Amino acid sequence: MRLFLIRKRPLAVLGCLAAAAMMFLAVGNPTVVGAAATTRQLPIYCVQKDYKVLSISFDAAWGNEDTQQIIDTLEQYQVKATFFVVGEWVDKYPESVQALHDAGHEIMSHSNDHAHFSRLSVEEITENLNTCNDKIEAITGVRPTLFRCPYGEYDDHVISTVRSLGMEPIQWDVDSLDWKDISADEITRRVTGKVQPGSIVLFHNAALHTPEALPAIIESLLQEGYTFVPISELILKGEYTIDHTGRQCPA
Repeated sequence: MRLFLIRKRPLAVLGCLAAAAMMFLAVGNPTVVGAAATTRQLPIYCVQKDYKVLSISFDAAWGNEDTQQIIDTLEQYQVKATFFVVGEWVDKYPESVQALHDAGHEIMSHSNDHAHFSRLSVEEITENLNTCNDKIEAITGVRPTLFRCPYGEYDDHVISTVRSLGMEPIQWDVDSLDWKDISADEITRRVTGKVQPGSIVLFHNAALHTPEALPAIIESLLQEGYTFVPISELILKGEYTIDHTGRQCPA
C-alpha cells in the first residue's frame, strides 16, 4: 500500500504502514461504476486486458533526489509513466514538475498535503483536491483527472467525493515495495513476477533503489512483449464494473 519509508524519512512513518496495509485487505463487494453505482465504492487497482499492456506510476511526496534520473531512464526506453504528486511537493520542486511534463509524463494528484482523507469531510476533500489541481495546472496547463489516496486509505465518502469532481481514484495491484529500501534485485523480481496484463505498478520517486531497479524491470517486461502506457490510457472509459479485487472490467 501507500506505505512510505523514503530515504532519510523518520522511522515514525512506520506507524502509517499497518493502517495502509489494512486498507488494502479491506477491498469489499463488487461495484458498478459509470451512470450508476452500488453501495461499495472502490478505486481502480488494475484493468482487465487481453493483451500485454501495463502502467507504471510514481508517488512524489517528499524527496526529490532521483527524479531527474528516473526521467532519463524512462526517456532511454521511451516509456511514459504517471506521477502522482503532492501539492506541497509541487511548491518545493516546480522545476521537476515542469521537467516531468516536458518529458511527456502524466502528472496527477496525490493530495495537497498527504492528509488522511478518510478523516476529512466532503468539503475538506474537495478543497484539498482543488488546491493541488490548481498548483499542477498552473505549471503544466493540464488539470489532473486521476487521484491516488495518501497512504492508500479510502472509504465510500472519499471515493464518491473524488468521482463527483470528475476524477478517477487509482490504486495499484503491484507494489514494488521500494519504500522498504529492499535491494534493486528484490524490487525487480517482485515487479516482474507479479505483473499481468492491465497491471498498475507502484514506485516512489525518492526510494533508495528504484533508479537502479528500473532499467532491468523495463527491459524484462519489454522482452516479454509488454507495452507501457500512462494510466489515463490504460483505464476504460464509459460504462464499466469494478470487481471485488479492484479490477476494472468492461460493463
